[in-house]
Amino acid sequence: MSSQLFTAIKIKDITFKNRIVISPMCQYSATDGFATNWHLVHLGARAIGGASLIIQEATAVAPEGRISPGDLGIWSDAHIEKFIEINEFIESQNSVPGIQLAHAGRKASVSTPWEGNKKLDVSEGGWETVAPSAIGYHDNEPKPIALDKNGIQKVLTDFKVATRRSVEAGYKVMEVHAAHGYLLHQFLSPLSNLRTDEYGGSFENRIRLTLEVVEAVQSEWPKNLPLFVRISATDWAEGGWNAEESVKLSAILKDKGVDLIDVSSGALVSYQKIPVEPNYQVPFAEQIKKEAGILTGAVGLITEAHQAAEIITSGKADMVLFARESLRDPNLALTFAHDLNSETTWPKQYERAKK
Repeated sequence: MSSQLFTAIKIKDITFKNRIVISPMCQYSATDGFATNWHLVHLGARAIGGASLIIQEATAVAPEGRISPGDLGIWSDAHIEKFIEINEFIESQNSVPGIQLAHAGRKASVSTPWEGNKKLDVSEGGWETVAPSAIGYHDNEPKPIALDKNGIQKVLTDFKVATRRSVEAGYKVMEVHAAHGYLLHQFLSPLSNLRTDEYGGSFENRIRLTLEVVEAVQSEWPKNLPLFVRISATDWAEGGWNAEESVKLSAILKDKGVDLIDVSSGALVSYQKIPVEPNYQVPFAEQIKKEAGILTGAVGLITEAHQAAEIITSGKADMVLFARESLRDPNLALTFAHDLNSETTWPKQYERAKK
């Protein structure tokens, strides 16, 4: 009998062949936002490997929204051509191409991990960063510029136009990145948002920009295609964004037409204290699924087939997203199907390895 991990799920007009999703993972391998053959092979390999949905890395809606100079971007029509090629290949492997639209806010303008994740100044190819308030991620770095009304309007326009380009490029799932300490998460958390206008203070004010971004995206995103939002369920820091607020936000997002909450955590402040262990974020996905009544995706130190299957079977989440484990094994879904004695379709070119 096939594991529930390998049962299909239909969201809007898209049917996913199983519950295995490849998480967005920055590759820091773009130039001026343009995708390369690295991205084609990296994403394409995981489609060959049997995952039902491949979500492209955090893709910047504006140059200043990149985490690093090596991030993908979709702020220009010229970016679209390579994305079309990648997405057509993913679909040829019976997988669904998704994109995560992002703006890094105060965590932008840093070097790649293999260059030390250092804040870059303008002379080093960096740029001025923006945030809800003029508070840096680290105390010893230049303070970001607090966004004024015009700056906020630019963010909304950037997400809207990036969504239009995403439709042209052939993505079938849209994910709005409101997690991991990037711009939307910075507005959500009272630790990074000290504003006194309608975008700061109360819960209703702190969630305002995220809701407005979702609305801007929805103005261009087809109503029949799935819309996800990734959140950090907790800041893992006293006085920060927390699980109860995440449930409230998720219920509101469901009412606004969002289909699934991709539930991660942390990365807002450098002094967070995370009790890292297998499944450590799964309880947040379970709580949001049950209390907000919305589909959820579980992530974080999920590395084994039976572990992933239990999350689905026990109703803790509806999809399971894999990042590092899929870097270790691009054929993750094929491997898990074998481990669980479940049937799944192999690429015909690989079928001789099935037995």
